[in-house]
Amino acid sequence: MASSTFLFTSESVNEGHPDKLSDQVSDAVLGACIAGDASSRVACETCCKTGMVMIFGEITTSATVNYEQVIRDAIKDIGYDDPAKGLDYKTCNVIVAIEEQSPDIAQSVDATKMEDLGAGDQGIMFGYATDETESLMPLTHMLATQLGSKITEVRKNGVCSWVRPDAKTQVTCEYKMEGGVPVPQRVHTVVISCQHSEEVTNEQIAADLMEHVIKVVVPEKYLDDKTVYHLNPPGRFVIGGPHGDAGLTGRKIIIDTYGGWGAHGGGAFSGKDTTKVDRSAAYAARWVAKSLVTAGFCRRCLVQLSYAIGVSHPLSVFVDTYGTIKEGMTEEQLVEIINKNFDLRPGGIIRDLDLRRPVMRKTAAYGHFGREDPDFTWEVPKKLEV
Repeated sequence: MASSTFLFTSESVNEGHPDKLSDQVSDAVLGACIAGDASSRVACETCCKTGMVMIFGEITTSATVNYEQVIRDAIKDIGYDDPAKGLDYKTCNVIVAIEEQSPDIAQSVDATKMEDLGAGDQGIMFGYATDETESLMPLTHMLATQLGSKITEVRKNGVCSWVRPDAKTQVTCEYKMEGGVPVPQRVHTVVISCQHSEEVTNEQIAADLMEHVIKVVVPEKYLDDKTVYHLNPPGRFVIGGPHGDAGLTGRKIIIDTYGGWGAHGGGAFSGKDTTKVDRSAAYAARWVAKSLVTAGFCRRCLVQLSYAIGVSHPLSVFVDTYGTIKEGMTEEQLVEIINKNFDLRPGGIIRDLDLRRPVMRKTAAYGHFGREDPDFTWEVPKKLEV
């Protein structure tokens, strides 16, 4: 490795990973509540272990929701239909421990006009964008996520019938820094650990992952004869899912965002309605960052927002362009442009990004950002007035 380059790694986990299963169940519950009552207040956590899934938290909604059915349907969609896989949606024990939201929180958040909604909590949120890929996402994160998504695709369409729902991916890229922007040179290492059926051989696992997953996802220009592959490095991975590990909502916050690039305020997304700025303001910060890069004001940037509970306007707006700002501009000017073009009150974000739709379940696996899907409204850059 030349001294002018560096290695950076991002990881991802598949929808059958216990933590991701928990995220998806939480967002399935959120979706069911929002579908029946768009103003539902939801803070739903999920945990799972062998033969058991529990939801717990605070929900205030006028919708009538069969929580147990919603949970079983989500588990079924993921593919856990047999105790041998680590969980069976038909027979697992489902526990529902839900209470209503504290009226103290409700009174500080509620407003007669949506635009005047107070933030559901204090906190800091970050958004990131980089022109190293077309989606303005870091390449390491994009590839790790897409590898995981492809593994699920070949499992569900039967191309690789031995694949089971649980899997982890990891991609290391070699980068060169050019004017404040990391420019990918090559893929250095690919790691895949994939749950599998009892009878398949390690040789077939490696061959199938290479042929049907890696070669399809990773652009050929990034692979060379020095790229290292660790495909199911521990050997066997039959016991997986909640049988192998306990799962909990909100434990995969870096996988959900930028793969370790940029920064993270610490707040998880899944199971939270969008009055909670952990979610809505993180989406808005990505929208702002992507819009700034798309407009050509910088090639890479990090945006931070902060809020106080019950207060609608952000307390602070910060931008770091890593030295890539357009000549003649300052970061103070970028903050002015943000304040002029974006209404970053929770109600403004919900309105402008149309966040009261029951679409959050699909965000809960394979990343909340950088995806081409019309429901991911925060991925559509805004035309900015200077």
